[in-house]
Amino acid sequence: MAFVLRYALVYVNETKGLEKHIMRYPQIFATKAIGNKLDEGIRKGIIWHTQGSGKTALAFYNVRFLTDYFQKQRITPKFYFIVDRLDLLQQAQREFTARGLRVRTVDSRDDFARDIKATKAIHNDAGVPEITVVNIHKFKDDPDVASTKDYNVDIQRIYFLDEVHRSYNPKGSFLANLKESDPNAIKIGLTGTPLLGDDYNSRALFGDYIHKYYYNASIADGYTLRLIREEISTEYKLILQEALAKAKVLVGDVKREDIYAHSCFVEPMIKYIVTDFENSRGALNDASIGGMVICDSAPQAKYMYELFNKLYAQDEAAINNQASDSNVKTLAEIRHEEVKVKSAQLILHDVGTKEERKDWVEDFKAGKIDILFVYNMLLTGFDAKRLKKLYLGRMIRAHNLLQALTRVNRTYKDFRYGYVVDFADISKEFDATNKAYFEELQSEFGDEMESYSHLFKSHEEIQQEIEHVKDVLFLYETDNMELFSDQISQIQDRETVLSLKKVLADARSLYNLVRLQGDYKFLEELDFNKLNVLYRETSHHLDLLNTKQNLEQGIGTSNLLNQALEDVIFKFTKIGEEELVLADELKSTLRKTREAMASNFDQRDPEFISLREELERLFKKRKLSEVSQEQMNANIDELTKIHKRIKELNRMNEQMRQKYKGDAKYARIHKRLTEPQQTDINSSERTIHEALMAVKNDADEKVLNSSQIVDNESYFEGQMMPIVIKRFMKDHKIKLKPDSSRYINKLVVSEYINEYNVGARPW
Repeated sequence: MAFVLRYALVYVNETKGLEKHIMRYPQIFATKAIGNKLDEGIRKGIIWHTQGSGKTALAFYNVRFLTDYFQKQRITPKFYFIVDRLDLLQQAQREFTARGLRVRTVDSRDDFARDIKATKAIHNDAGVPEITVVNIHKFKDDPDVASTKDYNVDIQRIYFLDEVHRSYNPKGSFLANLKESDPNAIKIGLTGTPLLGDDYNSRALFGDYIHKYYYNASIADGYTLRLIREEISTEYKLILQEALAKAKVLVGDVKREDIYAHSCFVEPMIKYIVTDFENSRGALNDASIGGMVICDSAPQAKYMYELFNKLYAQDEAAINNQASDSNVKTLAEIRHEEVKVKSAQLILHDVGTKEERKDWVEDFKAGKIDILFVYNMLLTGFDAKRLKKLYLGRMIRAHNLLQALTRVNRTYKDFRYGYVVDFADISKEFDATNKAYFEELQSEFGDEMESYSHLFKSHEEIQQEIEHVKDVLFLYETDNMELFSDQISQIQDRETVLSLKKVLADARSLYNLVRLQGDYKFLEELDFNKLNVLYRETSHHLDLLNTKQNLEQGIGTSNLLNQALEDVIFKFTKIGEEELVLADELKSTLRKTREAMASNFDQRDPEFISLREELERLFKKRKLSEVSQEQMNANIDELTKIHKRIKELNRMNEQMRQKYKGDAKYARIHKRLTEPQQTDINSSERTIHEALMAVKNDADEKVLNSSQIVDNESYFEGQMMPIVIKRFMKDHKIKLKPDSSRYINKLVVSEYINEYNVGARPW
């Protein structure tokens, strides 16, 4: 609690006013981990916290924490936040300033050299905590820029280096200069993605991981959202392909970026984007969401912005006129005006001044701009909660892809997803990056990961399942959808159709597994696109059979109406939509369940014992290597149910603990006294609570006056028995049998002894 009060609270000056923020638990654990590493004498390392988890905020909190850490050693810390792009420098400056830090920026090599040699940590007259934000490119390839031989042992320099997943050149670069400037400096690398591949030397430069917080954990904790990838419908793909072909005919052999910036390509693309964005605002029932278009090139971005202003933009006067006329419009017309896209802005390094670009970004965050057109800027580090639609107009590779996609993963209102509209067909690149991500997770999990290896089928198992699908489909005409539909329409046995649907559903799951594991040769053995069509046809016929069965069995009309409505909703689902899932679902579910079980403070509760036995049944009494994919899916479902139940149990426990002013001992006693088997304690929970609170006050006073009383259990029981009888029977008129009085007294005494005897606690 002292740690939280001292380091974990801050007021942040946001666009809409002052907000009170508290450290998230990964930030607390990471801060503790930094302190532990320093205690061990380790001077460098990497914090891998997924995008959207607050790495800049983590650096801010550690300015407070590390200042105290070193001042206890009579050492003065100096803090630096190092970025590799100008827009990230500006963003970091805004984030630190909003939290009350005084930010210094270094504008030249000479300024940096003077700052390094300075022996004071704070340069402002007000004594406000300070951090220096530095762009590494100002000092590139100049090994003498920061070299100093007058190193002061009373100064400890601490470098937070942002985005260390990107390649750094350890020779002749700013990092080498930094190392020469202060060999004793502490270097803490920050990254939102794992260090993938052998071509990244970040780990050699910055050391091993200090703390990790994975993407799926962030989603589970509610800090970030899942991502949905939306494919462009076939009609629009054809339009874009035709536009591209026409552009090539018109201009001949030109650069690829010139073709994609041509009017024949850009016009249908901007039309699709605006239409889709307006439809999304309507479908999601929220006109406040914003969009961002990642363009193929700077020329394309400029032309797209020009076309938008020509075709869609409305000035402020026009918007005001529409607002004043709203009283004569229908509700549908007003709704249409609300979702319409009226404003956009182009964000490029050579468009506008630095201050203008800053203002445009703030206006977008505040909801004054609907859409941003970008090329390379704002792809990393940009945090706008209302950004929920990302239009991906070009291929982005590896880490940069994950960074760009997660621009739309910030929590906002009650949204469950961020949406990525994929013009560039990123599926293969995402799968490759996701596979590398998983391999990095696997290396970090170590031996623990072996428990989950069964989730990834062997080549032999995949081949067997493919053969089974082929065998089942042998009797059907799968090359002709019309004939296939006619064949299954003649089947009136519901179980037969259900079995076929299950095989086709398994095939779809198999497709996702094959892609995740990168075994693309298996994709040639089955036409998975065709299988999706077969699945839809089979599902449709099964729905008809279900409806027929319901009618024959006299199911109520309300249920039939609900089923019909479900069909309608399903048919409006976007074709080609899929969730972009990172990491291991079973791992995440098991982790959450284990953590919830561990946090329960009443592990003698019969409900808790039952849940623990269910968990042991799933993961101890079975050999996981023998569990099939179907069984594993069932395990995940069962795990989810267990997790929900333990969360609910923990919630109720916490609620009861608050009734006893945070004292878990009496929450446990209360639960034991109100369990069904305690039928002879015939009183309301409210009265039992009042009696126990009176006992608590008396017992706490006795223990406070003489802590040795708990060393003698028999004597303590003798002292407490009159108190229990008085408070329950005399004061609160609760009739107790002698056995019940002794039972209550035994519970109270045992809880105090367990609390004060180290290692004897039952939780």
